[in-house]
Amino acid sequence: MAEVLSEPIINYGLSKKDQPKAQFAKVGIVGCGATGQQIAIMISSRGIEIVFLELSQEKIEQAVKEVADSLNDKINHWGMTEGGKKAIMSRIKGTLEYKDFADCDIVIESILSKQRENSREIRKEVFKSIENYVSPHAIIATNSTTIAITLFAAELTYKDRCISMHISTTSPDANIIEIVKGFYTSDETCENVRRFAKLIGKHFIEVEESPGLITVRLAAPMINEASQLLMERVAKMEDIDFAMKNGMGMPLGPFEMADKIGLDRVVRWLDNMYTEFGDLRYKASPLLKRLVRANHIGRKAQEGFYKYDSHGQKIQPAL
Repeated sequence: MAEVLSEPIINYGLSKKDQPKAQFAKVGIVGCGATGQQIAIMISSRGIEIVFLELSQEKIEQAVKEVADSLNDKINHWGMTEGGKKAIMSRIKGTLEYKDFADCDIVIESILSKQRENSREIRKEVFKSIENYVSPHAIIATNSTTIAITLFAAELTYKDRCISMHISTTSPDANIIEIVKGFYTSDETCENVRRFAKLIGKHFIEVEESPGLITVRLAAPMINEASQLLMERVAKMEDIDFAMKNGMGMPLGPFEMADKIGLDRVVRWLDNMYTEFGDLRYKASPLLKRLVRANHIGRKAQEGFYKYDSHGQKIQPAL
Protein backbone atom coordinates (compact mmCIF):
# COMPACT_ATOMS: atom_id res chain seq x y z
CA MET A 1 0.00 0.00 0.00
CA ALA A 2 1.37 3.38 -0.94
CA GLU A 3 2.51 5.58 1.90
CA VAL A 4 0.12 8.41 2.67
CA LEU A 5 1.86 11.73 3.14
CA SER A 6 0.22 14.40 5.24
CA GLU A 7 1.10 17.99 5.86
CA PRO A 8 -0.46 20.42 8.32
CA ILE A 9 -3.09 22.57 6.63
CA ILE A 10 -1.48 25.68 8.20
CA ASN A 11 1.37 25.27 5.70
CA TYR A 12 -1.03 26.24 2.93
CA GLY A 13 -2.16 29.42 4.64
CA LEU A 14 -0.56 32.82 4.54
CA SER A 15 3.02 33.04 5.69
CA LYS A 16 3.46 34.68 9.08
CA LYS A 17 4.75 37.86 7.53
CA ASP A 18 1.73 38.02 5.20
CA GLN A 19 -0.88 37.26 7.85
CA PRO A 20 -2.98 40.33 8.64
CA LYS A 21 -2.02 42.10 11.85
CA ALA A 22 -4.72 43.59 14.05
CA GLN A 23 -4.48 47.36 14.32
CA PHE A 24 -3.39 48.44 17.81
CA ALA A 25 -2.23 44.95 18.78
CA LYS A 26 0.62 46.49 20.80
CA VAL A 27 0.88 49.87 22.53
CA GLY A 28 3.94 51.54 24.02
CA ILE A 29 3.95 53.89 27.02
CA VAL A 30 6.85 56.15 27.99
CA GLY A 31 6.70 56.65 31.74
CA CYS A 32 4.82 54.31 34.07
CA GLY A 33 4.06 56.46 37.09
CA ALA A 34 0.54 56.65 38.51
CA THR A 35 -1.01 57.92 35.25
CA GLY A 36 1.00 55.58 33.01
CA GLN A 37 -0.05 52.64 35.19
CA GLN A 38 -3.73 53.49 34.90
CA ILE A 39 -3.39 53.83 31.13
CA ALA A 40 -1.58 50.48 30.96
CA ILE A 41 -4.31 48.73 32.97
CA MET A 42 -7.07 50.39 30.95
CA ILE A 43 -5.62 49.33 27.59
CA SER A 44 -4.33 45.87 28.54
CA SER A 45 -7.75 44.97 30.01
CA ARG A 46 -8.99 45.14 26.40
CA GLY A 47 -6.61 42.37 25.33
CA ILE A 48 -3.90 44.68 23.97
CA GLU A 49 -0.23 44.10 24.70
CA ILE A 50 1.60 46.88 26.55
CA VAL A 51 5.31 47.66 26.72
CA PHE A 52 6.29 50.54 28.98
CA LEU A 53 9.63 52.30 29.22
CA GLU A 54 11.21 53.44 32.47
CA LEU A 55 14.58 54.87 33.49
CA SER A 56 15.82 51.94 35.59
CA GLN A 57 15.09 48.31 36.38
CA GLU A 58 14.14 49.41 39.88
CA LYS A 59 11.46 51.72 38.48
CA ILE A 60 10.17 48.94 36.22
CA GLU A 61 9.81 46.60 39.19
CA GLN A 62 8.13 49.33 41.23
CA ALA A 63 5.65 50.04 38.42
CA VAL A 64 4.80 46.33 38.02
CA LYS A 65 4.26 46.03 41.78
CA GLU A 66 2.02 49.09 41.88
CA VAL A 67 -0.03 47.81 38.94
CA ALA A 68 -0.45 44.48 40.76
CA ASP A 69 -1.46 46.32 43.97
CA SER A 70 -4.03 48.35 42.04
CA LEU A 71 -5.53 45.18 40.57
CA ASN A 72 -5.50 43.49 43.99
CA ASP A 73 -7.52 46.43 45.31
CA LYS A 74 -10.09 45.80 42.56
CA ILE A 75 -10.22 42.11 43.51
CA ASN A 76 -10.76 43.04 47.16
CA HIS A 77 -13.70 45.23 46.13
CA TRP A 78 -15.22 42.50 43.91
CA GLY A 79 -14.34 44.38 40.76
CA MET A 80 -12.04 41.72 39.28
CA THR A 81 -11.10 38.05 39.54
CA GLU A 82 -7.64 36.57 40.05
CA GLY A 83 -7.84 35.23 36.49
CA GLY A 84 -8.56 38.70 35.16
CA LYS A 85 -5.58 40.09 37.05
CA LYS A 86 -3.25 37.40 35.67
CA ALA A 87 -4.44 38.08 32.10
CA ILE A 88 -3.78 41.81 32.44
CA MET A 89 -0.39 41.36 34.10
CA SER A 90 0.69 38.92 31.37
CA ARG A 91 0.18 41.66 28.76
CA ILE A 92 2.25 44.35 30.54
CA LYS A 93 6.03 44.31 30.12
CA GLY A 94 8.69 46.85 31.09
CA THR A 95 11.78 47.88 29.14
CA LEU A 96 14.76 50.22 29.34
CA GLU A 97 15.18 50.47 25.55
CA TYR A 98 13.28 52.53 22.98
CA LYS A 99 13.99 49.81 20.42
CA ASP A 100 11.34 47.65 22.11
CA PHE A 101 8.72 50.01 20.68
CA ALA A 102 9.65 48.89 17.14
CA ASP A 103 6.45 46.91 16.54
CA CYS A 104 4.07 49.18 18.46
CA ASP A 105 1.12 50.69 16.61
CA ILE A 106 0.94 53.65 18.95
CA VAL A 107 3.31 55.01 21.61
CA ILE A 108 1.95 57.31 24.33
CA GLU A 109 4.27 59.71 26.16
CA SER A 110 3.18 59.95 29.79
CA ILE A 111 6.27 61.12 31.63
CA LEU A 112 6.30 63.05 34.88
CA SER A 113 8.95 65.73 34.69
CA LYS A 114 9.69 67.41 38.02
CA GLN A 115 11.90 69.90 36.18
CA ARG A 116 9.11 72.18 34.95
CA GLU A 117 11.50 74.52 33.18
CA ASN A 118 12.92 71.62 31.13
CA SER A 119 9.69 69.67 30.63
CA ARG A 120 9.19 70.75 27.02
CA GLU A 121 12.76 69.90 25.99
CA ILE A 122 12.62 66.53 27.76
CA ARG A 123 9.41 65.62 25.93
CA LYS A 124 10.84 66.77 22.59
CA GLU A 125 13.75 64.37 23.08
CA VAL A 126 11.34 61.57 24.02
CA PHE A 127 9.43 62.08 20.76
CA LYS A 128 12.66 62.03 18.73
CA SER A 129 13.78 58.83 20.48
CA ILE A 130 10.45 57.14 19.76
CA GLU A 131 10.61 58.12 16.07
CA ASN A 132 14.06 56.56 15.75
CA TYR A 133 12.58 53.09 16.28
CA VAL A 134 8.88 52.95 15.34
CA SER A 135 7.55 52.55 11.81
CA PRO A 136 6.57 55.67 9.82
CA HIS A 137 2.93 54.64 10.23
CA ALA A 138 2.98 54.30 14.03
CA ILE A 139 1.18 57.03 15.95
CA ILE A 140 3.16 59.04 18.50
CA ALA A 141 0.92 60.63 21.13
CA THR A 142 1.26 62.64 24.30
CA ASN A 143 -1.00 62.41 27.33
CA SER A 144 0.06 65.94 28.34
CA THR A 145 -2.80 68.43 28.61
CA THR A 146 -1.02 71.75 29.05
CA ILE A 147 1.68 71.60 26.36
CA ALA A 148 0.69 71.82 22.68
CA ILE A 149 1.43 68.72 20.58
CA THR A 150 2.66 70.92 17.70
CA LEU A 151 5.71 71.81 19.81
CA PHE A 152 6.74 68.13 20.07
CA ALA A 153 5.98 67.30 16.43
CA ALA A 154 7.79 70.25 14.84
CA GLU A 155 11.26 68.65 14.74
CA LEU A 156 10.21 65.14 13.67
CA THR A 157 10.47 63.65 10.20
CA TYR A 158 6.89 62.32 10.11
CA LYS A 159 5.07 65.16 11.85
CA ASP A 160 1.63 64.14 10.62
CA ARG A 161 1.39 61.07 12.91
CA CYS A 162 1.74 63.09 16.14
CA ILE A 163 -1.35 63.79 18.23
CA SER A 164 -2.41 64.75 21.74
CA MET A 165 -4.59 62.13 23.39
CA HIS A 166 -5.52 62.89 26.99
CA ILE A 167 -6.89 59.79 28.68
CA SER A 168 -8.68 60.88 31.86
CA THR A 169 -7.68 58.78 34.89
CA THR A 170 -8.83 61.07 37.72
CA SER A 171 -12.28 59.56 38.18
CA PRO A 172 -12.86 55.77 38.25
CA ASP A 173 -15.95 56.31 36.10
CA ALA A 174 -14.24 58.52 33.52
CA ASN A 175 -14.67 57.10 30.02
CA ILE A 176 -13.41 59.93 27.84
CA ILE A 177 -10.40 60.69 25.70
CA GLU A 178 -9.75 64.26 24.62
CA ILE A 179 -8.27 64.16 21.11
CA VAL A 180 -6.30 67.18 19.91
CA LYS A 181 -5.26 67.64 16.31
CA GLY A 182 -2.02 69.62 16.13
CA PHE A 183 -0.85 71.89 13.32
CA TYR A 184 0.75 68.95 11.45
CA THR A 185 -1.61 66.10 12.46
CA SER A 186 -3.21 64.32 9.51
CA ASP A 187 -6.91 63.42 9.22
CA GLU A 188 -5.86 59.76 8.95
CA THR A 189 -4.08 59.92 12.31
CA CYS A 190 -7.16 61.48 13.91
CA GLU A 191 -9.41 58.80 12.47
CA ASN A 192 -7.11 56.02 13.70
CA VAL A 193 -7.11 57.49 17.21
CA ARG A 194 -10.90 57.65 17.13
CA ARG A 195 -10.89 53.93 16.29
CA PHE A 196 -8.44 53.31 19.12
CA ALA A 197 -10.69 55.18 21.59
CA LYS A 198 -13.65 53.00 20.59
CA LEU A 199 -11.49 49.87 20.82
CA ILE A 200 -10.66 50.54 24.48
CA GLY A 201 -14.26 51.50 25.27
CA LYS A 202 -13.81 55.27 25.56
CA HIS A 203 -15.91 58.13 24.26
CA PHE A 204 -13.78 60.62 22.34
CA ILE A 205 -14.11 64.38 22.45
CA GLU A 206 -12.36 66.42 19.78
CA VAL A 207 -10.74 69.58 21.14
CA GLU A 208 -8.96 72.45 19.45
CA GLU A 209 -5.28 72.76 20.35
CA SER A 210 -5.30 74.83 23.56
CA PRO A 211 -3.33 74.23 26.79
CA GLY A 212 -5.54 72.61 29.42
CA LEU A 213 -8.07 71.22 26.92
CA ILE A 214 -11.49 70.96 28.63
CA THR A 215 -10.95 68.94 31.79
CA VAL A 216 -7.76 70.52 33.12
CA ARG A 217 -8.69 74.07 32.15
CA LEU A 218 -11.84 73.78 34.26
CA ALA A 219 -10.58 71.56 37.11
CA ALA A 220 -7.27 73.28 37.92
CA PRO A 221 -8.72 76.79 38.44
CA MET A 222 -11.49 75.26 40.60
CA ILE A 223 -8.89 73.65 42.87
CA ASN A 224 -6.97 76.94 42.88
CA GLU A 225 -10.08 78.92 43.88
CA ALA A 226 -10.95 76.38 46.58
CA SER A 227 -7.44 76.88 48.01
CA GLN A 228 -8.05 80.64 48.00
CA LEU A 229 -11.36 80.17 49.87
CA LEU A 230 -9.53 78.09 52.47
CA MET A 231 -6.77 80.69 52.84
CA GLU A 232 -9.42 83.39 53.36
CA ARG A 233 -11.12 81.14 55.97
CA VAL A 234 -14.43 81.46 54.14
CA ALA A 235 -15.24 77.88 55.18
CA LYS A 236 -13.61 74.74 56.54
CA MET A 237 -11.88 72.47 54.03
CA GLU A 238 -14.27 69.56 54.65
CA ASP A 239 -17.28 71.85 54.22
CA ILE A 240 -15.99 73.15 50.87
CA ASP A 241 -15.59 69.56 49.66
CA PHE A 242 -19.03 68.65 51.06
CA ALA A 243 -20.65 71.63 49.34
CA MET A 244 -19.27 70.69 45.92
CA LYS A 245 -20.13 66.99 46.27
CA ASN A 246 -23.63 67.41 47.63
CA GLY A 247 -24.51 70.77 46.14
CA MET A 248 -23.00 70.29 42.68
CA GLY A 249 -23.10 66.49 42.36
CA MET A 250 -19.32 66.02 42.04
CA PRO A 251 -17.93 62.58 43.01
CA LEU A 252 -14.96 64.25 44.76
CA GLY A 253 -14.61 67.67 46.34
CA PRO A 254 -11.86 69.98 45.01
CA PHE A 255 -9.40 69.12 47.80
CA GLU A 256 -10.08 65.37 47.48
CA MET A 257 -9.66 65.72 43.73
CA ALA A 258 -6.37 67.60 44.15
CA ASP A 259 -5.01 64.90 46.47
CA LYS A 260 -5.95 62.19 43.97
CA ILE A 261 -4.42 64.02 41.00
CA GLY A 262 -1.32 65.03 42.98
CA LEU A 263 -0.76 68.61 44.13
CA ASP A 264 2.56 68.77 42.29
CA ARG A 265 0.75 67.91 39.07
CA VAL A 266 -1.95 70.53 39.72
CA VAL A 267 0.72 73.21 40.28
CA ARG A 268 2.47 72.13 37.08
CA TRP A 269 -0.79 72.43 35.13
CA LEU A 270 -1.41 75.91 36.54
CA ASP A 271 2.15 77.06 35.86
CA ASN A 272 1.97 75.90 32.24
CA MET A 273 -1.36 77.60 31.65
CA TYR A 274 -0.20 80.81 33.36
CA THR A 275 2.87 80.81 31.10
CA GLU A 276 0.65 80.34 28.04
CA PHE A 277 -2.23 82.72 28.87
CA GLY A 278 -0.76 85.13 31.43
CA ASP A 279 -4.13 85.13 33.23
CA LEU A 280 -4.00 85.51 37.04
CA ARG A 281 -6.69 82.85 37.52
CA TYR A 282 -4.01 80.31 36.54
CA LYS A 283 -1.42 81.62 39.02
CA ALA A 284 -0.97 78.80 41.54
CA SER A 285 -2.17 79.49 45.07
CA PRO A 286 0.55 80.02 47.72
CA LEU A 287 -1.16 77.27 49.74
CA LEU A 288 -0.73 74.76 46.91
CA LYS A 289 2.92 75.73 46.47
CA ARG A 290 3.60 75.49 50.21
CA LEU A 291 2.20 71.95 50.37
CA VAL A 292 4.21 70.89 47.31
CA ARG A 293 7.43 72.27 48.84
CA ALA A 294 6.74 70.16 51.93
CA ASN A 295 6.15 67.10 49.68
CA HIS A 296 2.57 66.90 50.96
CA ILE A 297 1.37 66.16 47.45
CA GLY A 298 -1.65 63.96 48.11
CA ARG A 299 -2.49 60.27 48.21
CA LYS A 300 0.81 59.08 46.76
CA ALA A 301 2.68 60.76 49.65
CA GLN A 302 -0.08 59.77 52.14
CA GLU A 303 -0.58 63.43 52.98
CA GLY A 304 -1.89 66.45 51.14
CA PHE A 305 -5.02 68.33 52.12
CA TYR A 306 -5.97 65.08 53.88
CA LYS A 307 -3.99 62.21 55.42
CA TYR A 308 -4.21 58.73 53.88
CA ASP A 309 -3.34 55.17 54.87
CA SER A 310 -1.03 52.93 52.85
CA HIS A 311 -4.01 51.83 50.71
CA GLY A 312 -4.88 55.41 49.73
CA GLN A 313 -7.94 55.57 52.00
CA LYS A 314 -8.65 58.96 53.55
CA ILE A 315 -8.07 59.07 57.31
CA GLN A 316 -8.48 62.68 58.43
CA PRO A 317 -7.91 66.29 57.38
CA ALA A 318 -4.25 67.35 57.34
CA LEU A 319 -4.97 71.10 57.51
